[in-house]
Amino acid sequence: MEDATSCRRWWRSILNRSVITLAHDYITQRGGAERVVLALHRAMPESPIVTALFNINGTFPDFAGADVRSSFLNRLPIFRKNPQAALVALPFAWMLRREVRSEGVLISSSGWAHGIRVARGTKKVVYCHNPPRWLYQTEDYLLGRKLPIRWVLATVAPLLRLWDQHAARGVDTYLANSTSVQKRIEEAYGRHADVVFPPVMIDAEGPQEIPAPDLPTNYFLAVGRRRGYKGIEKIAQAFAGMPEQNLVIVGEMPAALPGNVRVVRDVSDAGLRWLYAHAQALVSIAREDFGLSPLEANAFGTPALLVRSGGFVDSLDEGVSGLFFASIDAPTMIASIRNFPKQWDRGAIKAHAGKFNETAFVEKLLSYFPSSPGASLDRDRAS
Repeated sequence: MEDATSCRRWWRSILNRSVITLAHDYITQRGGAERVVLALHRAMPESPIVTALFNINGTFPDFAGADVRSSFLNRLPIFRKNPQAALVALPFAWMLRREVRSEGVLISSSGWAHGIRVARGTKKVVYCHNPPRWLYQTEDYLLGRKLPIRWVLATVAPLLRLWDQHAARGVDTYLANSTSVQKRIEEAYGRHADVVFPPVMIDAEGPQEIPAPDLPTNYFLAVGRRRGYKGIEKIAQAFAGMPEQNLVIVGEMPAALPGNVRVVRDVSDAGLRWLYAHAQALVSIAREDFGLSPLEANAFGTPALLVRSGGFVDSLDEGVSGLFFASIDAPTMIASIRNFPKQWDRGAIKAHAGKFNETAFVEKLLSYFPSSPGASLDRDRAS
């Protein structure tokens, strides 16, 4: 039955050029970019999602019912588990696949998906989370990376950058998820991009469950994958100097942690809701392109304490939804956390998060395909 359904979807998209095809770099993890693709899928459930790699066990289970079409690279388990291992091969996942024939392709990308091949008359719109970090913010990307990775990237980066620039020239419209990414698109490609902020998509009214036993009752929360530019380890080190404070980290961390830092892994949406709802504040010093975690915390009335950079400048309403660190040296971070206010207007915080809603986001993106009757119909479903 599933095979028959997939076959019908395939021929429908081939024959009906009014369908908008969705594309994303790879769907193997649970992050903000994947939530954006899910929002678009909910608005256009009949649209195929083209991607290089797909691992349903690593990403949101909502993708299970979607028409996801991966590339030949998906046959290799190591790439499905760790897409970074496929870094050099990923351009071929887009170069060697058949042309997309539809009214348009809406591409969610911070990597290679903007290189998707399309037939004449098919419009390409890229919702850019960031130009490839490994090519244009190399220092950020290489933080904490081992020497062989640094050597490989230094060797292949010039060729990859040429390919990336060529792919960018084939894009009709660029959209940026923040003002900082808008500037990076201008610097990388010499292209103007309208800014469309991503939506908060976590359901604050959904079920909650404690994600792990014996969690502290008063804690700050940090959410993010263990990458150098995320700054999670630096936050943990700061809490080592504050034994009276507690930190809960959602993600991966090394085993050696101070006793007041707790790590929880493989957290469900219900578990994440519980953590957001009960935290004193969300803390982040990541150099995020936009960064949805603070707004997700805000949806529960929980404030945020953030570094003043990147997308956080767009998403935080200082004094209403949280505060900025004055700087991120250890003494200043410790002082900011210790002095963080305990009383906030939770209703005002929730109202701020509500400004970043899914319906308005989807309508804005689909407005770049004004002639699509199919998109208009499904957009009405999303609202």
